Order: sequence, then structure tokens, then C-alpha cells
Amino acid sequence: MRRRRAPADGGGAVTVLQTLRRLESGPRGLTEAQAEERQGRFGANTLPAYREASWAATVLRSTRDPFTVVLLCLGLVSAVVASWGTACVILLLVAVSCVLRASGEHRADRSMAGLRGLVASTATVLRRAEEDLPPDDREIPVEELVPGDVIRLGPGDLVPADVRLLRAQGLTVHQAALTGESAPVAKDAGDPAAGEGGVFDRPELCFQGSSVAGGSATAVVVATGARTRFAAAHGHGGPPARTKLRVGEDPGREASAFDRSVHGISWILIRFMLLTPPLVLMANAALRDRGLETLPFAVAVAVGLTPEMLPVIVTMCLARGAALLARAHGVIVKRLPALHDLGAVDVLCLDKTGTLTQDRPVLEGALGPDGHDDPEVLRWAAVNAWWTLQLADLPAPDALDDAVLDTADEDAIMAYDGVAALPFDPVRRLATAVVRTPGRLGTHTLVVKGAVETVLARCALADDERARLLARAARQADDGLRVLAVATAERPARAREYTPADERGLEFRGFVTLKDALAPTAAAALRGLADEGVTVRILTGDHPGTAVRACRDLGVPVPADGVLTAGQVDRLTDPELTEAVERTVVFARCAPEHKARVATALRAGGHTVGYLGDGVNDLPALRAADVGIAPRDAVAVARESADVVLAEKDLTAIGHSIAAGRYSGGNIATYLRITLSSNLGNVIAMLAAGLLLPFLPMLPAQVLAQNLFFDAAQLAFAHDRPHPSVLRRPILLRPRDLLRFITGFGVLNAVADLATFGVLTLTLHGPGGLDDAAVFHSGWFTENLITQALVMVLLRAGRDTAGRLPGPVGWAAGALAAVGLLLPVTPLGSLLGLTPLPPLYYLLLAAVLALYTAGLVAVRKLPWLYSCAT
Repeated sequence: MRRRRAPADGGGAVTVLQTLRRLESGPRGLTEAQAEERQGRFGANTLPAYREASWAATVLRSTRDPFTVVLLCLGLVSAVVASWGTACVILLLVAVSCVLRASGEHRADRSMAGLRGLVASTATVLRRAEEDLPPDDREIPVEELVPGDVIRLGPGDLVPADVRLLRAQGLTVHQAALTGESAPVAKDAGDPAAGEGGVFDRPELCFQGSSVAGGSATAVVVATGARTRFAAAHGHGGPPARTKLRVGEDPGREASAFDRSVHGISWILIRFMLLTPPLVLMANAALRDRGLETLPFAVAVAVGLTPEMLPVIVTMCLARGAALLARAHGVIVKRLPALHDLGAVDVLCLDKTGTLTQDRPVLEGALGPDGHDDPEVLRWAAVNAWWTLQLADLPAPDALDDAVLDTADEDAIMAYDGVAALPFDPVRRLATAVVRTPGRLGTHTLVVKGAVETVLARCALADDERARLLARAARQADDGLRVLAVATAERPARAREYTPADERGLEFRGFVTLKDALAPTAAAALRGLADEGVTVRILTGDHPGTAVRACRDLGVPVPADGVLTAGQVDRLTDPELTEAVERTVVFARCAPEHKARVATALRAGGHTVGYLGDGVNDLPALRAADVGIAPRDAVAVARESADVVLAEKDLTAIGHSIAAGRYSGGNIATYLRITLSSNLGNVIAMLAAGLLLPFLPMLPAQVLAQNLFFDAAQLAFAHDRPHPSVLRRPILLRPRDLLRFITGFGVLNAVADLATFGVLTLTLHGPGGLDDAAVFHSGWFTENLITQALVMVLLRAGRDTAGRLPGPVGWAAGALAAVGLLLPVTPLGSLLGLTPLPPLYYLLLAAVLALYTAGLVAVRKLPWLYSCAT
């Protein structure tokens, strides 16, 4: 049955009566029969379900990796030429890689399952058993809410659907999850003027995903389930873009840093792979009159050029890093390549509230009318906060009042006796406490505190004095402070009630200024990120002065032209914004589309971008960044869209995640540099030797065995611990730089191989010498494995060699060299066509290897050649 769409109330300003008529409801709510009928029409009040990919789908998705495609092509070619051993080894590597990758993602899915569903579970609704019976308040599951239901909201309640207020008393709502605005927003049930602000600025509307900070209200439900503004972030009722990636590619998502790197490197390998076999075949046919019989050797050479273990090592490095992060820091990596992207991040975008600040104010100062510090102003502000809380029967102090009371002298407050209180409401924008002042019998003192404009309008001040005070308050606000005005008035004691009409003819006392409390770990975490080469961009819905103040207090430099507001961003073209983001630190008054544009502009400028967000308003930016990060207590849709989920919203956890990403990325980069340069050198030497020798320089089985031993040794890179210098810079696999590196070291490796060929030519004469193919094969086999072992040890150290212990890579290299020396004299060597070598060969080989080692040590110090490390 096709469900009807619920009538929405967000397109234009409508009155309460019009809303109730459209919903066919009333102030007494729905009957049980009406609610049941609407449940069938509109469905349950639930968000679109998250569809977790099956194990089979996860494994199948992992085969779309470009490196895996390269291996499958080689395996197919090997099968066509009946090289079944090669084909089986390649298929085994592909299977291991896919299973490892699928296991990591499946574990992340299971971890995420425990984080879902952190939303309101019940709601207080007015329902009637029959049309003529009075309504009853009852608690029902939020899934049973329908459009037209009348609900009650109180302090701490989560708003369970999109609602239109019918009545409200002092209602303020946290809607940071929707807009990013840190301060509670005042809501009112009055009928607004048409065209009043954006939909989230409408005071008569509250939205699913927000929570009640204070006050109470009665409201009518206007939208439920997939029709709410909260669910709209899923994409017109569908799953979010990154969730779609879990069951199929999202064509609208741009490739991440890892995707771009893998694509570039894969095409380098594919070109080499496609070029090598034809070259071998044509050269041998033209110069040595050898035709198709060299095809297995050509395929073996192509396999030797390809890093067969790359999918396995990439998956092992990332999975191991993700597992360590989860155990040590509670960080869940949902998409394994996102760990590499974390290591490549050089710009981190984040909101101010909850990350740099604690979303609670602290007192900055108390200023008298002359602008100087005045403790009397703080005393009067505290008296107002305390007696308003006590006499107005508020459930908890307002956050601003709490900050005042935390700083004030308790004994000074207790010296006053409270008489009455007029609590804060969004219309008056002030609160009044009436107290008996010690030593002033027969007199009551009105203590008024609230918005600057409202309080000054009630003070007995000359126009120029009022303007001067307003200007001073504006300067404080521009400096990132929240400003409250404090005033008092003496009134004769009386028994009748005080009303807002008594808030007139006040004496201005001064200003109380407050600022956001800084997160305790933020300053140290920001310094750590800066030391690691990560710059920070603040994207916030707050006032620019508030964000700049927080940055200044935390030691983040903000240049004079380093602030842009949403309006200024709107006036910039995409190329202009790409240029502007390089110097801008703070983006203020941002809507969701502005945050996404900034993230996209940073990526267009060549940066790898991480974005930390926890609200519906952050979803476009989470998708636009290379890696989206969300804390565990983020709204469910933000957690689902993120690539990485933190245990809590703490920059320290991001620092740990970036470090883990750089360790994993460093191991992957080291593996690629070593295996590709070594393989390229071997291929060049084999091609050259194949043209000079009357026989193949190495049998196909020997090439594959050599590759197998080298690949097995390189599994140690998944367990290596890179040099601490790796943490000081982003790790990004740049194909052009990698190609320059492997070309330089590959040529050096080929020179060593050809020098060995020269040793064999000059010293091993006669029977059992160079004319003996088995001796030549054995000598070159041994030299290749030993040079590859040297490459593993020396190139692993990079340019920073201090304090480098052998570790797992050193032990694996030693085992590889031992295989090269011992295998020719074993029965397995005989099966491969190898034979023992004369002692003279080992002496000459030692000299060649010494020169090769010296060349490696000298060349690796060249910064232009080693730049692909970062």
C-alpha cells in the first residue's frame, strides 16, 4: 500500500489554527482510532533503516580494488599459457587480501551496531479513547507518533518529531545538531510574520534531533519518520551518501586521497605490465630467434614487476592499525582506507563548540559604567541568578547564571533575602529578582539582568550615554564575549505581586562578560597537530568574534584577513574560494552548504581534508571531505556517514588516529618503494641479460620462487614500526614522486645485477662456468635475494637512520638472504634447477654487494629522490 505524505509545516509562516486544520487535529489531540488509522497511512516514526552489507557483498566489493584487478589479469594470462603454479599463487594472494579486508570492515560494522539508536525512545502525548472523552497524558514509544498528535515537552526532552508549538513557557531549545549554533534558541508559540528568517530560525517550530534546554511547551506533530528535517539529511528519505557506499558505489562522491593514490599507482603498474611481455617476446624473437617458448618467462617477468602482496600488506597494515586504535583509544575505523587518509590529512576542519570549547560559559569580567572592573556588578548579577533560581522554581540554573554563581562570593549572596522573582522569558529577554537589602528596612531592591539592549532601554539614562554603553557592549561582543547588563532599582516594600511593569526607571550598574570555557585538552592537542603538519580550519555557526576569541585563547594564530563569514563565502566563485581558504582560519555563521564548499575548496587546492562533525548540519561536509570523523554521541545519521567514529569529541583522539594512519601509511609507502624499485631493477637486468645470453637468464619457476620468497619476507612490513620522523609530516602516496623514486633506485639495482652478470662472465669460465646455464641461474638467484634483503633494510630506514633497530623487517631480510645463500645447495634448489656455486663467486659477490650498499647509502640521502616518502 502506498503511504500518503504527511502534511508539512515548514514552507511558509502559518497560524496555529491553520496548522491544526491542515492536520485535522485540535488542542486535545487525536483519538486512539485516529492515531491507528494515521499510523497505517504514514508509517512508523523511524528514520530510514541502515542496511548493513552482507559478508558475501563485502568480500565481492573488496575485489574492485585496482591492485586486485591487476593481479586477476595476470592470473588469467598465466592460466592461458598453462602456467598453473603462477595462476594458483596469484589467486591465493587475491583471496587472502579480500578476506582480510572484508573481515576488517565487518568488525567495524559490528562495532557500529552498538552505537546506533541513541535517540528518544518515548514521548508524552495527549490521546483520547473516544471523541467525547477528555484527553489523557500518556507515554508511548516515539515510533507510534503520527502527524496531528499533541505532545508535551519539558527540560531535557529530546524532540521526537517535527512539531509546531501550541503553547510555550520560557522554552529554549538546543538545535546544534541541526544548525551548529551552540547557544540554546528561544522558541515561542506566537504566529510569526511571513518570510521571517530560515526554517530553523522560525520560533514556532521545533525539529527532531533537537533537545529542550529549559521551559515547557505543548506542540502538535507536523512531520514524522522520513519526512522530518532530520531525515532529509539522508537524501530525500534515503540513506546518506557514504552509507550508500557500503552496498554500492555512490556516483556523487569524489575519490578520497587513498582512492586517487591507488588509481595513479595502479595505472603505472598496468602500463609496465602491459609493456613488459611484448618487449621480452619481440627482443627474444628478433635477436635470439626464440618465439612463443619465451611466453611463460615473459609472464613471469610481468608478475615479478607487480607487487603481488600489495593488497595483502595494505589490508594488514590498515586492519592492524584500526584494531590498535579500537583497543587503545576506542576509535572505530569503518572504512579501512580511511585510516590511510587520516595519515595523509594536512587540514582538519572542525566546529568550535564541544571541540575547542566545552559548550558552557565562564565568567570573563564584571565592568562598571566607566568600563573598569567592578566587583559590585558581579555581586548584583549573582544575587539575581541565585534568587531567580530559588523563587521561580526553575529545574536548573541557566548556563550563564551558573557561570556567574561559580565565581561569586556565596556569603555575599546569602546576605540578601529573596522576596519574588520574574524569570527570564524570550519576549522580555531579562530576569528580575526582588530582594530585601540588609540594613534597608521597608525597601525592596529589584535586581535586573539580561540582554544589553533590553536592560538599557529600562534604565534612566540620557540618549548619548545609552549609545555609548551600547557601543561598548558591541565592542565586547565583537571580541568574542557574551555580554549581560545589570541594573537595580529601589522600591517601597509591598505585599502585592511584582510584574514586568515594575522593571522601569532602573539604575545601570554595569556589564557582566562571559566566554566559552575551553576544552581542557584542546590547546595541547592543537599544538600536537601543528607539530605533525596539520593545520586547523574552524567552521562554525557562531559569531566570528566568538570563534576568533577561542582561537586566540588556544594559541591558534588568526591573521587579519583570516576570517570569512557565510555571506562573504557566498559572494566568492569556486576558484576565488579555493584561493581564499589558503589564508582563512575561521569561517563563521556557516550553514551546511558553506561547510561543504569550504571542504571541497580545500581539496581543490591539493589538500587532504579531514572533517570532524556531529550534527545533521555537518553531513554535507562529512561527505565532501577525504575522511569524515564523528564522535560516538553524534546524531545517528552523522555516525553512519562518517568514516571514523571517536569514543568522544576530543582532539586528542584525532591526534592518535592521525598517528596510527601515518604509521600504517608509512609502512605501505615503504613497502611500495622497496618492492617496486627492486622489481624494476630485476626486470631491467633480466631484459638486458636475456638479449646477451644464449639462454634465458632465469627459468620461469626460479623467477616465481624468487618473487614468492621476497613477497613472504615483505609481510614483515605490516608489523614494522616506522621511524618517529614519520609522524612529523602527512603520508601521501604521490604516483609521480613514487615513479621517480623507483626509477632512480631501480636503475641502481639493475646496475648491481649487471655487475653480478659481469662477475659471472669474467670469472666463471669453462665447464660449470658461464656456459653452464644452471650455474648462471644459481649465481643470479642468490645475488637477487641478497640485494633485495639489503634494499629492505637500507631503504626502510629512509634518510633518518638514528636509533633504527632491526625489528621484524630486519629479521625477515636476514631470513631472505639466508635463503639466497643456502637454497642452491639443498634438494629444493635442485628441483628448481639450481646448483652449488664455487667459493670464488661468493668473494666477488661480496665486493659487488659492498659497492651496491655504498651506492644505496649515498643515493638515499638525496632529498629530491626521497620526497615520495611524504
